[in-house]
Amino acid sequence: MMLKEAAAMPDVGLVISVRAAKAKLSALLELVARGQPITITSDGVPKAVLSPVMAGQGRKRFKGMGDFLLTQPVHGGPPAEDLVREDRDSRGW
Repeated sequence: MMLKEAAAMPDVGLVISVRAAKAKLSALLELVARGQPITITSDGVPKAVLSPVMAGQGRKRFKGMGDFLLTQPVHGGPPAEDLVREDRDSRGW
């Protein structure tokens, strides 16, 4: 697949303006998924490169805070209920 809005440049690959990239994002993603990096320009100046994700290069998946919190040391001190009660008593509630 070739986009008429994209130009092939030596040593750079496919180049497309940001305006055309917005209009053709789905087609660009198909090209990138096939291994074709694409440079996006604004006013003729390269601003970003879309490149395929290599195997094992994906982002880490967020699994929640539970496992992380269980690895943290337990801090000593009075229970929250005692602190709240002490605060209320000091205010005369």
